[in-house]
Amino acid sequence: MTTVAPDTGVGPLLRGWRERRRLSQLELALRAGSSARHISFVETGRSRPSEEMVLRLAEQLDVPVRDRNALLLAAGYAPRFAQTPLDAPAMDALRAGVEQLLRGYEPYPALVVDGTYRVVAANRGIAMLLDGLPEHLLTPPLNAMRITLHPEGLAPRIRNLPEWRGHLLARMERQIALVRSKELRELYDEVAAYPDAATAAGAGPEGAAGGAGGDGDGAPYAYFALPLRIEHDGRVLSFVSSISTFNTPMDVTVAELAIETLLPADPVTVKYLQSLTP
Repeated sequence: MTTVAPDTGVGPLLRGWRERRRLSQLELALRAGSSARHISFVETGRSRPSEEMVLRLAEQLDVPVRDRNALLLAAGYAPRFAQTPLDAPAMDALRAGVEQLLRGYEPYPALVVDGTYRVVAANRGIAMLLDGLPEHLLTPPLNAMRITLHPEGLAPRIRNLPEWRGHLLARMERQIALVRSKELRELYDEVAAYPDAATAAGAGPEGAAGGAGGDGDGAPYAYFALPLRIEHDGRVLSFVSSISTFNTPMDVTVAELAIETLLPADPVTVKYLQSLTP
């Protein structure tokens, strides 16, 4: 996802990340245990940082693991972080753990995506929500953003599509601001340009944050976060999304994985999903 021109030095790259994080040279120096003068010399190419300094600055700038390799290469050092294919034997334990987690979360939906929202794994709860979608959207590699916002995907089923679409696009915008990914930018441009399916979905303000719904017996309830309200088999199910990543990853592939779980947001959804469990 990230490319570095051969003649690009580490100084301009570090300066770009610092400006992206809106830090002054002095603030970065204090965080990294250095001096503003040294940071200035590194950024202008007057001083070549050590490998340790490159990694320390990258840590303080919250540079993604993939781009830390790019910084090391630009400084004349070997990449530090491997990028192991997910199907490699070295990833057996990771795959087994993720699959166990997804199965354990059933009947509630859960999936794993990479840095560009390609679906790496999913459980039967996700398969339930995707039932009936056209084959062209379900042909691997599946993309979670494309499936959700495409006018032939889940979009017409989402009752609060304007709010949920806005949430997803804002999430992608924040990610693009943190990482340099041409592929992610292209995906954003694609899904943001999809025709508005809100009318077809019957979307309304009922799914807005802090809104209230009912439990089927007339009793009201309040949402504690913006829910995904989606039609399924004649019912409206409500979910709240939670995203988890791996702590201190040492591999590019692992660093870009995210586990997204959909927590039932009302009693109706809980009761229906539990009724599907043998």
